[in-house]
Amino acid sequence: MGKLFKGFKNTDIALLVLVGVLLFFGLIILSSASGPVAYQKFGDSYYYVKHQIAYGLLPGLFLFFVCFFVDYRFWKKYALASLAVSVVLLLAVFIPGIGAKYGSAQSWVTVLGYSFQPAELVKVTFIFYLAAWLASRGERKIKDFASGLLPFLVSLGAIMLLMILQPDIGTMSIIAATAFIVYFTAGARLHWLGLLGGVGAGVFMLLIKTAPYRAARFMTFLHPELDPQGIGYHINQALLAIGSGGFFGLGLGHSRQKFQYLPEVTGDSIFAIMAEELGFLFACLFVLAFLFLLIRGLKIALAASDDFGKLLAVGLTSWIVIQAFINIGSMVGIVPMTGVPLPFISAGGSSLMVSLASMGILLNIAKNSKQK
Repeated sequence: MGKLFKGFKNTDIALLVLVGVLLFFGLIILSSASGPVAYQKFGDSYYYVKHQIAYGLLPGLFLFFVCFFVDYRFWKKYALASLAVSVVLLLAVFIPGIGAKYGSAQSWVTVLGYSFQPAELVKVTFIFYLAAWLASRGERKIKDFASGLLPFLVSLGAIMLLMILQPDIGTMSIIAATAFIVYFTAGARLHWLGLLGGVGAGVFMLLIKTAPYRAARFMTFLHPELDPQGIGYHINQALLAIGSGGFFGLGLGHSRQKFQYLPEVTGDSIFAIMAEELGFLFACLFVLAFLFLLIRGLKIALAASDDFGKLLAVGLTSWIVIQAFINIGSMVGIVPMTGVPLPFISAGGSSLMVSLASMGILLNIAKNSKQK
């Protein structure tokens, strides 16, 4: 037991405490937000909380401790193999009897009654792969088109294609943004940023044009007042929830929108319920918590013992923070609605497990850094 506490003393205590606070708060706000819909669907107001603990928190804590005590350099050795397993699972979602559909996305695999979203695993394993590959290339090869940019685009393009086929554009955007950050942290040429940004914008517009529901979502993002009872219903109800919370909120448990008015209150809309019940002040503190996570993660990256640790820390930190801000931004109308969960808060066992595992790895990098 003494060695256990000593191990935690040698890591980033501030980040460890922050993760614990987010987990505790996540269960509280999920309990409040999910009560009415859980009772209406399952006859148990605490169904989603119980499910989150059993299928997300407990296995997630197990993975957290495993990843914390396993040297992060272990993942470099098995980076390609872990990505290959993730890609196989991504392909498995299209196999009848194994793949499962939720809403319009074919994004789940079901084995022995347990459902898992492979895209969540890909977020981590692709970071493993990129960090290991870029750390082994050297700056000269990274800056070269044939040995740097081209292989990067091919590997990223393959993952993006599988995401598009599901379709899961929200997760695809997070993976692409994280990959760009890791790539340029490794030393890629800055003028390629504009090129990649232009290509990304072109792909985004093409995806919008090829699917009417995406075009409708984009138009709703630009003009949320259009069709308030149709495609604009979700964003308008979210804005109504956030606005009605005022500065100090209606009080924990006193949301009105969670009573079958706002869709997906346990998933991507949970921030709106949080803002309605706890108010603008608390919502700002919540945003600051993820900014603090960003600062701690980048400090860990700067102090990492090697390039792999640095790139891995940047990738894991960027992924969590990007996903959080995309979720929050979609609720306040800054970005189009994507349906991605809010890390550590939204219901979803796969998301919580992988997020906790990533925090375990990040804290292990801190524990093994050159600046304790």
